[in-house]
Amino acid sequence: MARTPVLAAGGIVLRREAPPRFAIVRLRKRNEWVLPKGKLDDGETPRDAAEREVLEETGHDVEVHEFLGTLVYDSGGRSKVVHYWRMDAGGKPVRALMSDIREVDWLPLDEALDRLSRGYERVFLENVGPIALQAAANAERERRTRLRVAAAERRRAQPAEQEPAAGAPVIAGARAADPAPVRPAVTPEYAAADAGEVAGREHVVEVTAPEAPPSSAREIAPIAAVVQPTPRKNLIERVRDWLRRAA
Repeated sequence: MARTPVLAAGGIVLRREAPPRFAIVRLRKRNEWVLPKGKLDDGETPRDAAEREVLEETGHDVEVHEFLGTLVYDSGGRSKVVHYWRMDAGGKPVRALMSDIREVDWLPLDEALDRLSRGYERVFLENVGPIALQAAANAERERRTRLRVAAAERRRAQPAEQEPAAGAPVIAGARAADPAPVRPAVTPEYAAADAGEVAGREHVVEVTAPEAPPSSAREIAPIAAVVQPTPRKNLIERVRDWLRRAA
């Protein structure tokens, strides 16, 4: 009569490093290096058992991801069926190792394969290890994509900067409360006019530039020259004056 197989579960546990590292544990009694795993408790699902056993044997909290495969082998005259999931380990251990485990080590895939004591576990990890690495790389790319999308959405959600009204002058650094700029001196010059000329020719305006470059925004405000007109005689009065001098 065939004996009932032993049901167990474990993890292909990765830690995010460069390169990623796999967890293997050293048994206290047999002094063997094996993949972390353990038997199911009564009423426990294989996935829950895998997460619990990995925590107890490695001391790390883990995130459980996709199912990777099942390893079946003979153990003490009975078949042992072990289901494995890909897992990500946290950065630091959160509890002490269980009494059956002497130590845990984190190794790149090639070194982990060389360290494992049991041939069937080496063959299993040799097949599912690259799958776990590829799945972890894909998950990391998706995580970075989500972060970029979220950052772009946050930027779009920010209110746009208020634009100035159409036609309003824009002066860098100027403030509404700034006092009016100091006006430069303006010197009008007038040409002499006789009776046949039109009084009040165009004025010549000279604007003196500042001796030093502007030190603030208020000094670069537009300069508006103010010309004070010179009083002029009425044209009829000037003709009468000319006739009196000519008499």
